[in-house]
Amino acid sequence: MQIIKDGGHRLFEEDEETSRYVAGLLRDLRVRGMDAVREYSRQFDAWAPTDFELTPREIQEAIGQCSEQVIADTRFCQGNVRAFAEAQLTTLLPLETEIRPGVVLGHKHIPVGCVGSYVPGGRYPMFGSAQMSIIPAKVAGVDTVIGCTPPVRGEGYFPATINAMQQAGADRIFVLGGVQAFALMAYGMGAVPPADMLCGAGNRFVAEAKRQLFGQCGLDLLAGPTEIAIIADDSADPSLVACDLLGQAEHDPNSGQLLVCLSEAFARQAVAELDRQLAVLPTKDIAGVSWRDNGRVVVAEDRDEAIGLSDDWAPEHLELHVEDVDYYHERLRNYGSLFIGEETTVAYGDKAIGTNHILPTSRSARYTGGVWVGKFLKTVTYQKMTPAASVEVGRVTARQCEMERMLAHAITANVRTARYSSEE
Repeated sequence: MQIIKDGGHRLFEEDEETSRYVAGLLRDLRVRGMDAVREYSRQFDAWAPTDFELTPREIQEAIGQCSEQVIADTRFCQGNVRAFAEAQLTTLLPLETEIRPGVVLGHKHIPVGCVGSYVPGGRYPMFGSAQMSIIPAKVAGVDTVIGCTPPVRGEGYFPATINAMQQAGADRIFVLGGVQAFALMAYGMGAVPPADMLCGAGNRFVAEAKRQLFGQCGLDLLAGPTEIAIIADDSADPSLVACDLLGQAEHDPNSGQLLVCLSEAFARQAVAELDRQLAVLPTKDIAGVSWRDNGRVVVAEDRDEAIGLSDDWAPEHLELHVEDVDYYHERLRNYGSLFIGEETTVAYGDKAIGTNHILPTSRSARYTGGVWVGKFLKTVTYQKMTPAASVEVGRVTARQCEMERMLAHAITANVRTARYSSEE
């Protein structure tokens, strides 16, 4: 491996100061309830309406502020997300099998009852996030989805976000952001039922709030700053590669970018092209910092080393700008979402194509995928057996329990063995 540019990459790590600060907020919110919610919303967002929840009339007023094009484009994007989630659901089948005579085991998939969906709106009004958490939950069969989105500071909602949340199927919509929104959903403040699961991304305070609320309710995943990796051989277009790296760099000054090349010549072409594009990029103030601090360019010895480097980084998004895409697709193991060929790009996945954009970061793609319809389902098992099977299993179980000195457990087996033996 040859390093052309080493900007490092900051993995998401626990920040003790942030952790203490968020713990204090959550403690106060839990104790004082809606009074604290209102106080923090006023303090952080200059927003303290009489009611944070939008009425049906207010939702329609928000939708009325959107152009027909915005509404149509949102419908197009959400149609793709819904179609993919519905297709995913068809792969999740119930199971029942007789593993030995008289012993029947099975599993079934049960949706959680209530999901709290957070649609971020900090640096950018990311209304496309609405479909990524709300639609898979509703396709899974979740009864109630509570949607929260932060206000435009001091002004109220972003109309396109409200339209997206409504189209996606949110049952209730609140204009509320930050830690106070997660507390409202997790604790079930006011007329809101406690969420069984929280879903959605946000800043470091939101991420820390989710981490501390785990156990009170379930989570989709914990995500840090966004990431992109690109594997590019000499058949790739350096201008397109540079464009896609910058597309993620504009997210956040802490966004990570990794370019794995197969030749030094291509690597230097891509870096030169990126610098040229960055000079005229409208969001260069953010993207430039991100590329400077977190951009990494390496040259691999061959395809297998390129795969190994990518798998070790375990990126949130991985693009393949290579001639033999099948070779990589068959061998790569660690990524949140894979974009095969130059015809697709991360922005397609983020907004319109139908796969989910709530994905693992900070190397967590080594052990988990992103949000999908299955995230909102509990796979639960059951068992049933005949009296004769109970006798057979009971005798083995009793001996196992006695060896472990769990005598009360053994008794539960022995009483069944005695009861059903008399029926033989």
